[in-house]
Amino acid sequence: MSIDEPSLARLMTASQRGDRAAYRALLGDCRKWLERYFARRIAPHHIDDLVQETLVSMHRKLATWDSGRAFLPWLAAIARYRWIDMLRRQRDEAELGDNDAAVGAEDEAVHARLSLDHLLALIPPNQAQAITLVKIEGASIAEASQICGQSESLVKVNIHRGLKKLAAMIESE
Repeated sequence: MSIDEPSLARLMTASQRGDRAAYRALLGDCRKWLERYFARRIAPHHIDDLVQETLVSMHRKLATWDSGRAFLPWLAAIARYRWIDMLRRQRDEAELGDNDAAVGAEDEAVHARLSLDHLLALIPPNQAQAITLVKIEGASIAEASQICGQSESLVKVNIHRGLKKLAAMIESE
């Protein structure tokens, strides 16, 4: 089965009604999606643990998903919170260790991502979501269109306008 918004939403709706087969299929598809999501954010040796943590969180929050809303942004929010929790744990562990240690490439990537999240929070949400999906997560315009609930043209316009605003903010600093 392809991992797309309508399919995942149908599986989630069936899972909420207690359909075990749908829930197994949902977990499998979510696992694949989460592996891709985290592959661009963390070191490969952390992916499995973070995927598991996210699936457990998703299971706990199963009843909170509203079928009138898109599924993938809901899952992405859970994944983002688990990712941030992991980053905090790593930071806390590093603070307990050698404080004079040089910042590694992984830490630089984390700081860059947190800075990027801060910048994206300064532009309209539709623009930030389109940029995140297409330019950061690697989704196609068509996939982003489905997830955002916007036409492909509007996704392109939001990306263009958002990047233009971000560039202007960076240049003015």
